[in-house]
Amino acid sequence: MGVSTSRPDKGVALITVDFPPVNALPVQGWYELADAVRAAGRDPEIRCVVLAAEGRGFNAGVDIKELQRDPGHGSLIAVNRGCAEAFAAVYDCEVPVVAAVGGFCLGGGIGLVGNADAIVAAEDASFGLPELDRGALGAATHLARLVPPHLMRALYYTSRTATAAELHAHGSVWKVVPREELLSAALELAGEIAAKDGTLIRLAKAAINGIDPVDVRRSYRFEQGFTFEAALSGVADRVRDGFGRGGEDR
Repeated sequence: MGVSTSRPDKGVALITVDFPPVNALPVQGWYELADAVRAAGRDPEIRCVVLAAEGRGFNAGVDIKELQRDPGHGSLIAVNRGCAEAFAAVYDCEVPVVAAVGGFCLGGGIGLVGNADAIVAAEDASFGLPELDRGALGAATHLARLVPPHLMRALYYTSRTATAAELHAHGSVWKVVPREELLSAALELAGEIAAKDGTLIRLAKAAINGIDPVDVRRSYRFEQGFTFEAALSGVADRVRDGFGRGGEDR
C-alpha cells in the first residue's frame, strides 16, 4: 500500500499508487506521490515516467473521511496543498509523464492526468469531477486540458463523467485498450519516448511547458480559493455530510 517506483524498462520509471479500496489519497499520499514523481524526473537515467495504479480505479480523489474526522480546517488546507504539490510534480517533471488510466479517474485524478504529457486509457476508464457533489471545487483547470470548454463546464456542473472513448475522440487520450493490456500499452509509449536522446527530451519537455497558454499552477490555486470559501461558509460541510450519508440531504 502507498506509492512505489520500479524500472520495468530501460529509461522508464513506473510509479504505482495503491491506496485501497478506491485510491482516495490521504494528505500524506499526495506528498508521497509528488516526491516519487520528482525523484524519477531528477534521475539522469530516466527519460519517461509512467503513472499507474493498482485496484479498481486510477484515482478517486481525496480521502473525504480524513476531512470529516477533522473538526477544523487543518486537513482541508493540508490536502489542498498536497494536491497542488502532486499536480505540479507531474506537470514540472523533467521528463514526459504517461498516465495509465483504468477504471474511475475522479477529482484529484483529473488533476494528475490533466497535467500528464500523454494518457493511455483502458476501455472501462471514466473521467470526471464530482466536486460539487462533495462540497469542493477545483481541477477545472485540468479538465479543461482534456475536453473543449463548453463540455468541461457541463461535466463540471453536472458531476457527470466522460468515457475513455469520448476523450480519445477529443484527442486527449492517446490510445484506448482492453484493461488487461493497459500497462503494456503505456509502457510501449513510454519506451518509444525513452528511446530519444535524454538531454533533448528534457529540453523538449521544458520548451513545451513554456509555451502553454495557461499557468496551471496559478490557475488551480485560484480555484482552490473558492474551495476555502465554501468551507468557511459551511456549505462544504453540509454537502460533504450528505455525501457521506449517501447523498440523501442533497
